[in-house]
Amino acid sequence: MFDQPFAHGHSLLHRLDPRVRLAVAAGSAICLALVQTRPAALYGLAVGAALLLLSRPPLAAVLRRLLAVNVFLCFLCLLTPFSLPGDAVWQWGPLCASRQGLELALVLWAKSNALVGCFLALAATMPVSTAGYALQRLRCPAKVVFLLLFAGRYVHDVAGEWRTLLAAARLRGFRARTSLHSYRTLASLLGILLLRGLDRAQRVHEAMRLRGFRQRFHCVTPFQAHLRDAVFVAVMGAAMGVLCWLEFR
Repeated sequence: MFDQPFAHGHSLLHRLDPRVRLAVAAGSAICLALVQTRPAALYGLAVGAALLLLSRPPLAAVLRRLLAVNVFLCFLCLLTPFSLPGDAVWQWGPLCASRQGLELALVLWAKSNALVGCFLALAATMPVSTAGYALQRLRCPAKVVFLLLFAGRYVHDVAGEWRTLLAAARLRGFRARTSLHSYRTLASLLGILLLRGLDRAQRVHEAMRLRGFRQRFHCVTPFQAHLRDAVFVAVMGAAMGVLCWLEFR
């Protein structure tokens, strides 16, 4: 659940400067989020798919993440045609699916998958620590970088603690069911997990302060932009320009 299967690779995107990748991912996300027309949304989906293919990700990991996103989108797209008034294309009793609702559902599906593809290709192809240092170089707020780096470092410990608590409960006969006893037990386990996490956070904070920590991490790996980074920015800028033209033509 907390692995990073896209972070280690040898594709063209992996060799780009992390700062460039994050900046392009943010700019592309803004453009894709504002799309409202079908041609622009389908074009954005093609751009996201092309970036995903360029990153050469492991197929199983991509399919798992796309499945998780599209299961949610499936319910949204099924309800949208019946909730938006317009020209009826199908009707059964009081239920009426409109053409405008179907087009909106297609736009939502296309641009959501395009956003997932862009972020999997550009942001997920670097370790969490590299992403934190890149955000720091991009002058992001120090607290955001601090939280990201610590979450990436200790989320595995928290997950391991939760598995330990759940295994201990199961050894004592606990079985998750739709009952009040199960809900109370799970709530108690979550409370214990939060208390243990708070205790660990306090001990880590005190240990870091004793070592002179001043709310800032120092990266020993230099970031250096090359010609390929400039070419990639130009290509993505042109692609987003075409997206805007399709949206506002």
